[in-house]
Amino acid sequence: MTLNPFALTFVVMLAFVLVELLILKWVRKTPVPWKDVIFNLNSGHILMWVFRGVEVAAFALLLRHANLHIVDQWPVAAQWLFAFVAWDLCFYWMHRLHHKIPLLWAVHVVHHQGEHFNLSLGVRNSWYSSLTNFPFIAILAVLGVPLEVFLVVSSVHYSVQFYNHNALVNKSGILDKFMVTPSHHRVHHGTDKRYINRNFGGTLLLWDKLFGSFQPELEGVEMRYGVKGTTPTHNPLLASNGKLFKWLRARFPHWQSRGVFHVPELYIGAGGVILFGLVIYYVNHEAALVAWQQVALFVLIFTGTLALGGLSDARRWGAIAWVGICLATPLLFLFWQGARDAWGVVFFGLLLLHGLDGARRLWWPAQEGRRA
Repeated sequence: MTLNPFALTFVVMLAFVLVELLILKWVRKTPVPWKDVIFNLNSGHILMWVFRGVEVAAFALLLRHANLHIVDQWPVAAQWLFAFVAWDLCFYWMHRLHHKIPLLWAVHVVHHQGEHFNLSLGVRNSWYSSLTNFPFIAILAVLGVPLEVFLVVSSVHYSVQFYNHNALVNKSGILDKFMVTPSHHRVHHGTDKRYINRNFGGTLLLWDKLFGSFQPELEGVEMRYGVKGTTPTHNPLLASNGKLFKWLRARFPHWQSRGVFHVPELYIGAGGVILFGLVIYYVNHEAALVAWQQVALFVLIFTGTLALGGLSDARRWGAIAWVGICLATPLLFLFWQGARDAWGVVFFGLLLLHGLDGARRLWWPAQEGRRA
């Protein structure tokens, strides 16, 4: 299977996440928090993929209709340098205000609710993050930063931010002096009162030092992560919308679960990796799918993230929904539509096997699960 650049990015990201987890487990003897990792991977990337497209389309629209044609008249090297520095400055203030303004915090809080610091946390985001980020980078389009420059520069910065969530690097030597590093970003996620609302920068340390928000990591301070006073959930629907509903003073829809159902975390981990593989498949094949196939696969993957979240929260409805999706998706695309490309057969086949195993666990709960 030939991967387009977007799908390749997802593959590389997943590979780094899994390699880091293996090192943490087998070298550092650290237990893998599979439920947290899978939530991070499947916190809604299929929906974020759509909203990222909206963000790029909006940037292109501003370039066409509100472009002052300042930056695009400069030498090419100057365009790239300006875009790199200006994007990072825009990110700093976007990030800082997402911690300051209640509505924006209601969106951003999802990222901070993760209680384990590893690479998967770097891709844990709200469904709406691209939408609330856009107003802060729109100025780049107005100033005339070309679209291709914007896309490459933002990708570089996001890659640095992804790296800065890794759990393997302690100190980074001279880089700690002028760049945001894992050490600095651990502080940003820390719950110690000396770390709250510190280190908002994305790539360059300049902005935190310039605007008085820098805090180095302190010796002897135990690092704890998460958000105090919140109820942990692995359901992306609740995570991305619960705080927003509270801010709007609206009542979030709630229903009583008819019992709980526990499965091993490794089962959830395998399901999450397979589902993320389907996201990659969707991103790579989107242009080749007819409209109804795009919609059907999108809906199945999206509802799969909700079902897997329910299963992670030990909800019986999540187990039933997950098994249903695991069985329905391969039947639809393998047998009815006759998807025959190798990776499609692999991903849909693995999903089918995972669903059959889940059905076995549901029908024999005394052996594999526990209901109450």
